[in-house]
Amino acid sequence: MTVKIAFAGASGGVTGSCYRISHPGGSFLVDCGLFQGPKTLKALNYTAFPFVPAQIDFALLTHAHTDHCGLLPKLVKAGFKHPIYTTRGTLDLLTFTLPDSGYVQEMEVETLNRRNLRRGRAAVDPIYTQADAEASLKHLRACAYDEWIACGRGVRARFWNAGHILGSASIEIEIADGAAAGRPLRVVFSGDIGPRNKSFHPDPTGPAGCDYLVVESTYGNRDRADTDAASRRAQFRDEVTAALARGGNLLIPAFAVERTQELLLDLGLLMARGELPKVPVFLDSPLAIKATQVFLAHAAELEDIGAIGNPFSAPNLHLMETSEQSKSINRINGGAIIIAGSGMCDAGRIRHHLKQNLWRDDATVLFVGYQALGTLGQLLQSGVPSVRIQGDEINVRATLRSMDAYSGHADRGGLIEWVKARLPVARAIYLTHGEPDALAGLRDGLVSAGYAADRILIPELDDVFALSGERPAKQPGTARRLATGQQPAADWHNGLAALTLDLRRKLEELPDDAAREDLIARVNRLLLRHP
Repeated sequence: MTVKIAFAGASGGVTGSCYRISHPGGSFLVDCGLFQGPKTLKALNYTAFPFVPAQIDFALLTHAHTDHCGLLPKLVKAGFKHPIYTTRGTLDLLTFTLPDSGYVQEMEVETLNRRNLRRGRAAVDPIYTQADAEASLKHLRACAYDEWIACGRGVRARFWNAGHILGSASIEIEIADGAAAGRPLRVVFSGDIGPRNKSFHPDPTGPAGCDYLVVESTYGNRDRADTDAASRRAQFRDEVTAALARGGNLLIPAFAVERTQELLLDLGLLMARGELPKVPVFLDSPLAIKATQVFLAHAAELEDIGAIGNPFSAPNLHLMETSEQSKSINRINGGAIIIAGSGMCDAGRIRHHLKQNLWRDDATVLFVGYQALGTLGQLLQSGVPSVRIQGDEINVRATLRSMDAYSGHADRGGLIEWVKARLPVARAIYLTHGEPDALAGLRDGLVSAGYAADRILIPELDDVFALSGERPAKQPGTARRLATGQQPAADWHNGLAALTLDLRRKLEELPDDAAREDLIARVNRLLLRHP
């Protein structure tokens, strides 16, 4: 039997990270993440895995972001019974993040089922529950950085600090009998690579020399200006100052793990120095509150913490844990900073605050993280005049701003630099975890840097490659969950929502009811042509 890799997620898009390796001694996974974005893509979370979970011997996990770990409870629920190896920092974060994910899914499905009942549609079940998530925690095993672990028959692995978030890792894997001349096959998975000069972490590292390298490409087509902590804080100070000057609230959608803690650290420093007024700051994310406690527990391992004492206990910082506390923020019409999840605005309490503030001319929304195609955050960034949130149409009048100095991902130059430090790569580099333009951009950059173009591969979703030969061989007859093999940027659900909003807007712009009735009649005639 040859060694094969199946790309079960994060191919042609940035979510659902999951790779299955089969080899003479069995099979294992690297990551098992949740798909995010258009409804067509998120529907994959509800379908069966493209493998049998009970036949997976173990899993290796790069870090605690949902798009890399969010389907682990479903994996266990579907019959997986073996260890999940990861770092201590990731394990500690998952203790909170996975049960929270299960709870959020239960609540969202409860809301959806109330809507389905009114529309005469069948009820649906959550992907997994909070209890399922808590059960999956029993499978986690903590591993130290830079130490080999024997994790399966003929397989050993080593974790390297990826500098992305607390506990994040690149994973080096050796598979016995996987290569010629009796030597092991060596495969390195980058995980998500952090940028240089990131808060809390040293620059990312990893091993040199392997047979195959699997590299994330989130910002593969984008170079950012080099930003150190001082310039990042200055940019953030200017954004906050301008937002407060507009008079309304400043909303910051933020990932609960790492991004929120970076923002709180910088707000604390800027306010302590008098560069920002000590306005009320609301952290409206129970998960972020719990994750912050994990950061404090790991303070000795992290850079920057301690510069102003505990940056997460300022008197003007209000931790909003209950839904009642969250709703109480509605009484504040201006002068406050509200940090809430989710970072892409696809779930969580930020949607409630957007609903309350997007229509206000004096409000500001500041995006500080990547917005995947098809998410509400990406739609807002694209400049749509209105959006639908929780069934209501909301006009977008708030000022929308973005800054990428807080990005947890290396840019194009950083990724190329990281790959060059891993050379030589004997057989091939696989580019994953990126939108099509980002994948193409990183491929072109690596070719310009001197790596052979025919050794750089961009797999589609569910592609399978044999790794045992001198060159990777794509396997024919692959069963695909998506016809295109690519994660969609948008789907008919997005089109329907846009059409509904555009039709209403057009009807309101017409001069009288006769014109409106005429337009409705013409739309109805068009619909009758397509039964």
